[in-house]
Amino acid sequence: MPSRKKSKEYENRVQQAKAVLSLISEDRTTPRNIRRAAKEASEMLELPEQSQAVRAAQAINILDDISQDPNMPPYSRTRIWNIVSLLEVIKE
Repeated sequence: MPSRKKSKEYENRVQQAKAVLSLISEDRTTPRNIRRAAKEASEMLELPEQSQAVRAAQAINILDDISQDPNMPPYSRTRIWNIVSLLEVIKE
């Protein structure tokens, strides 16, 4: 189990990721399927019955799948890569 300090850092990273995912999911210039995936990844990060590492891994999986979409605007893809980088640090 991560220490209290690590847990706080992880929670901080999750909050940052959720903020950017919210921007993507509300951006009307981004295709609907990408906005939907961003919202789903954000919801995945909020599941209380799972550990932070499991939630982060599930969100990363969703974002990895959608990052390959050819219709994604370049700025959204960059944001998603940044989110994945934030979340990859979280582990048990």
